[in-house]
Amino acid sequence: MAIWRGPEGIVVEVIVLDDQPVLRISQDVGGRLYLQGYCASVTELAQHGIDLAQLVEDGRAPA
Repeated sequence: MAIWRGPEGIVVEVIVLDDQPVLRISQDVGGRLYLQGYCASVTELAQHGIDLAQLVEDGRAPA
């Protein structure tokens, strides 16, 4: 699945949760990921203070 990274260690991933695709928002702090929340759509990212224009796709394959 796709992963995007933003400023201040923000990580946005597409995952499947309860058979539904969602966006998982985490923050990378010192190599550890801390869950910030889930969004059902891209428009909900703004409610978490995430600007789509600042996200960059991570070219690495997820583990």
